[in-house]
Amino acid sequence: MSDSLGQLKRILKDIREKTGVHVRLVPAGEGETRLSLESCGETFDGWIDGTGEEAGRTAKLVEYFVANADSRALLPDKEAHLKEILLGEGGEWYAFRFITKYALRDGACFALDVVPDKRLDECFDLLRNCLNDSDLAVKMDRTRIAVVRFSDGEQSGDEFGQFVWQSLYEELGVHASVGIGCEVASFSEIAQSYSQAVTAVRVSAMFRDAGEVHSYREYLLVRMLEDVPRSRLEEYMTQFRIGGIGEVFGDEELYETADAFLESSLNLSETSRQLFMHRNTLMYRLDKIERITGLNIRKFSDAVTFRILSVLHRLLAQGKEEV
Repeated sequence: MSDSLGQLKRILKDIREKTGVHVRLVPAGEGETRLSLESCGETFDGWIDGTGEEAGRTAKLVEYFVANADSRALLPDKEAHLKEILLGEGGEWYAFRFITKYALRDGACFALDVVPDKRLDECFDLLRNCLNDSDLAVKMDRTRIAVVRFSDGEQSGDEFGQFVWQSLYEELGVHASVGIGCEVASFSEIAQSYSQAVTAVRVSAMFRDAGEVHSYREYLLVRMLEDVPRSRLEEYMTQFRIGGIGEVFGDEELYETADAFLESSLNLSETSRQLFMHRNTLMYRLDKIERITGLNIRKFSDAVTFRILSVLHRLLAQGKEEV
């Protein structure tokens, strides 16, 4: 037996023991998918049971694993390995090796970026105790914790994010910014979800929403406009021609009131509760915004216009700070 074939058989045995995927080097007949396996500079044919999309995906992962499974190279420890995957390093095969090495399940999942205002180590220990056995947590640096949650069909990403925030506050008295990425189909795509979670935390700080729970979906408009050149943003701002809008943006009380009203889905009672403000005071401020700008943000269409202008204003202000 050649060295390359022997090495391939050891790799395939490891794959079978850790994942249950049996790769044959001799075809069995119909109903199977062919693989091209590269090991030690040689290429071998392999076969797995099944056909179709799922079998094709499994075949691709096995090919990645075999092509990159150098027996002389050591994988990093679990924490470092997970951090690299979340940061998008190593690709799909690298995530597959993580799953097989630690006998983890694969499936739909999403990531959280948790940034507590203090006591990071205690927050990390608490979160690990709150997670399911299949979930993962790792300290990304001295300020943030990443959590990978495998979907169970019972708790949404927003609900889980609220649970994390509430647990940290009630158990440790810690205020945290929690960003929630979109759900992805498998662990191999988790870097995308984590990047979205980090973006949610970053943008929430831009909108003075730090210390709360925010999903990436909330800021799709911001992300789209962030990619637009500054000159075009200024052009959009000019085209709206809303007189007095700068006065509202420059008045902290009015701006905060408008933001809270929009965040409360245009609900007067909820906004009053959040701002500890009498309903009549809230109505007065909304009326004042309408007098200054002509926008009645109690109407959905005007609220959307105000929101877009608010995003443009903050993006342009951020650009000035960075110059």
